[in-house]
Amino acid sequence: MNTVSSTTKSIAQQGQEAADQTANAAQGAIRSTQRATDTALDTLSAKVEDVRSQAAPLLNKVTTQAEAAARRGIEAVRDTSQQLRDRALRVSDSAVGYVKDEPIKAMLIAAATGALLMGLISLISRSRD
Repeated sequence: MNTVSSTTKSIAQQGQEAADQTANAAQGAIRSTQRATDTALDTLSAKVEDVRSQAAPLLNKVTTQAEAAARRGIEAVRDTSQQLRDRALRVSDSAVGYVKDEPIKAMLIAAATGALLMGLISLISRSRD
């Protein structure tokens, strides 16, 4: 039985050695995979940083252009508003001057306009009924 037990020990040792070799190979594969993953992540991180550094100036430029366009728009609205105020003031002065120069004619025009508006309002209210 000595031979059987030494054969069993030999087979057990061989099995253990095979298991150890498999475990070592698996650990090596894991380490290799970790190194490859680390390298890939480092490369990806560098690329992201490159894109970020390239995008920052472009975003700043777009922001500056948008601010300038907004300023121009505000200035244009302000200018147009001032022009409309000036025009309304001139028309108002002109109307006041006309009323002072031709008071009777101005009253007749106002009365005719009022009568025309009242006629339109009564016509519209009748068409609803």
